[in-house]
Amino acid sequence: MKTSIEVEYWVVDGEGKLTAAGDLVDLSEQVEGEFVKPLLEMKTTPCETVEELRNKFVERLHSTVQATRARDRHLVPLGTPLSDESIEFRSDERTAIQRRVLGESFDHAKHCAGTHVHFEQEDVLGQLNALTALDPAFALLNTSPYYRGERVAACARPYVYRRGCYRDHPEHGQLREYAESVEGRERELGTRFEAFKRLAAADGVSESRIEELFEPDDTVWTPVRLRRSFPTVEWRSPDAALPSEVLRLVSEMAPIVRRTGETPVTIDDGEVGVDADGVTLPAFETLERYVEEAMTHGLESTAVTDYLERMGLTPSRYRPIGSEIDGRSTVSPRSARRLRLRYARRLERDVRQLSAATGRRTGASKRMTI
Repeated sequence: MKTSIEVEYWVVDGEGKLTAAGDLVDLSEQVEGEFVKPLLEMKTTPCETVEELRNKFVERLHSTVQATRARDRHLVPLGTPLSDESIEFRSDERTAIQRRVLGESFDHAKHCAGTHVHFEQEDVLGQLNALTALDPAFALLNTSPYYRGERVAACARPYVYRRGCYRDHPEHGQLREYAESVEGRERELGTRFEAFKRLAAADGVSESRIEELFEPDDTVWTPVRLRRSFPTVEWRSPDAALPSEVLRLVSEMAPIVRRTGETPVTIDDGEVGVDADGVTLPAFETLERYVEEAMTHGLESTAVTDYLERMGLTPSRYRPIGSEIDGRSTVSPRSARRLRLRYARRLERDVRQLSAATGRRTGASKRMTI
């Protein structure tokens, strides 16, 4: 099962102020600008193993961090920029259409940076439903309780996305119920695409133009997304985070997702968990309670950590940034700049350590093959 990663990082200057990614987007095909100017996306190509994924991700990050530092800029691993500062959209027709269709609520997305993990489609139904059940794992990579200077929840980014961006269009961005069939989920994508075209037409955008710019899976931004064009099942729940934490979570999740093609996937509230007999998911109504608890309390909730452990993850291995910076009701622009620089330096140190470890492993492998 091939796997790939996409992580969005904020770009700041030497004072911690948000700044445009600019020419950083020209560094590589694996580095792209996002829909707002101070956001940069790092991604890998699909990899056969987690080790290969680690090596490619670290290599690309290392060169990008060096290029960013050479321009007196830094990458920040936070799910939100913390304070209430002006953030500009890039000039992009697709983004402009999204804003027209989704309305002012789409502006909440300007303040959110996330991690997306793509799993190659194998047992697609099992993958869709297991990743849905793993949604509360966003608490493991929680990096911000703050949105526009205010504390809104332990995990601010999923809270803002689900309560803000897609409040009026939940079918385009909220967690969906378990899929009953792959065909049914594909029909649902088609239905959402038609709805998106109708909404766009009401704002004067022709159907033909929508079909030129969007695919059906481009018009939903749900936490778990079936991608036809890759083809993958995409998990979009977590924040942007330190690279080592992202890689740790992927290394834990990949075996769970892979098991969906090897053992039965069932729904049974009484026997939830991953074991030799299969993957057992909670009822969706129960899952929604875990999601709410994760957003509100993060890893402070024993109900969440117990659930994630039963699902095959190890919460004790994670040290979310969000827990470190929590504890105040507001964050001023000055404090936000200071925090952004602190965690930019943490990311740079993290990348150096990962790069050194990758070099040691690669060198040992080469010595063994001589």
